[in-house]
Amino acid sequence: MLRLCTKVYAYITFSLLSLFLLSWRTAAFAMDEEYDVIVLGTGIKECILSALLAMNGKKVLNIDKNPYYGADTASLNLEDLMKKHAPEGVDKDKIEVPKTFGNYRHWCVDLCPKFMMSSGNLVKMLIYTDVTRYLEIVAVSGSYVSNSGKIHKVPATAGEALSSSLLGFFEKRRFKNFLEWVSKYDAAKPETWDKINASTLTAKQVFEQFSLSDDCVEFTGHCIALYQNDAYLKQSGLDLVAKCKLYATSLSRYGNSPFIYPRYGIGSIPEGFARLCAVSGGLQMLDKRVQGLAFDAAGKVEGVKVDDQVIKTKQVLADPTFMAGTEQANKVKKVCNIVRSICILKAPVANTGNAASAQIIIPAKQTGRKNDIYIALVSAEQAVCPDGFYVAVCSTVQEAAEADQESDLKPAFAYLGQILQKFTSVSEYFIPTDDGTADNVFVTASLDSTSHLELATNEVLALYPRMTGEDIDLAKKPANRNPDAVAQDEADTAGNPETA
Repeated sequence: MLRLCTKVYAYITFSLLSLFLLSWRTAAFAMDEEYDVIVLGTGIKECILSALLAMNGKKVLNIDKNPYYGADTASLNLEDLMKKHAPEGVDKDKIEVPKTFGNYRHWCVDLCPKFMMSSGNLVKMLIYTDVTRYLEIVAVSGSYVSNSGKIHKVPATAGEALSSSLLGFFEKRRFKNFLEWVSKYDAAKPETWDKINASTLTAKQVFEQFSLSDDCVEFTGHCIALYQNDAYLKQSGLDLVAKCKLYATSLSRYGNSPFIYPRYGIGSIPEGFARLCAVSGGLQMLDKRVQGLAFDAAGKVEGVKVDDQVIKTKQVLADPTFMAGTEQANKVKKVCNIVRSICILKAPVANTGNAASAQIIIPAKQTGRKNDIYIALVSAEQAVCPDGFYVAVCSTVQEAAEADQESDLKPAFAYLGQILQKFTSVSEYFIPTDDGTADNVFVTASLDSTSHLELATNEVLALYPRMTGEDIDLAKKPANRNPDAVAQDEADTAGNPETA
């Protein structure tokens, strides 16, 4: 345990120190420079885009109001987590972590945990950018679904369909046939369709072709295709097939789950991309007060106001919190609230086979709600807490009255057993009101309530061509990456305690 904790501390210290050294010069002259893009925020989407833009030749300045990287995707030690969730009026300097939790520095708790699909776009981005050299990835133990008050493993292969307790005898065969059809379906090859053309059918009509029951449709749509609600049933069946294929392909890589996760928390991902941005020539400024944006006579953005100065830029990329409540509030629209609760446990979740990590989905219909509930479970296996502890983060769209924050998550709490400590928060979910091309101010959406990153990375892939006019081919390495940046990157990595 001591060796692991020492390794965690050394890794985090190295990562933060290297980021500081790479951008130490920023504050001195960043104000007088003109940039191609100023990125406001260091969340995972903002850091990915700042790195992609910098490594492809753009002059980038990344500014954040927080003194740390990651924003809502940051990973905090237990003391910082307790301070962040302390009630108003409490002296945060007097907060002490109970000794029963061990050394607070041995915790790396995600504010908003997200798993990665092992064949998804984020993994492709990590490979494309070589950010994989900064990370150590582990497989998530399993993916589960709640049904009739019990937790079941999500059957995602023909073999699992035949043995799953979720399905009746005849339903198993029908679901097996559906999965086999999906696995061989190719939209460009009619001979693989078996007379079912998914591009001309809705998702509901595709399910009807196999006579699948409502329960089977529910966990297929929500736990395999990972839709957030039932609106997809009226949409193209081709998208349903593509999402099921992604799940199956991701599952085949490790066998137990389609999901993977970085050791030391999801916050290591934005840190890795921030570091890549820095070695590619980008600059970073943390703990800065952004006062607003400046526009020219044509209505195009021309600068960002920081500490009573205007830093010139051609484009701005911002997380929505930099727009809400400012003169640019019309750039975002609040859709709902997201409620999240970080729960510290002393035992794994029951009926998961003592899984050290898991995604658990509680479909909305199981609880009479409109929105699914997600549970992301991690543990010492992911180096986010000491041995013998587990961290389960429950999240969903808030439907109850705002005064009763936790009532929306009660179905999730019921599965967790004894909760040692709970940190509950509510955040506003914003979406941009335009595509940004009119004024060159591009705004990301807030992080959703799901426990995976597919929607976030899809947004990155949509934003990049709008900002640059060029698509990203994740199958190819960037041709114009600065050789000096690559050399610096390799030199820094040589000192990484994880790779040395």
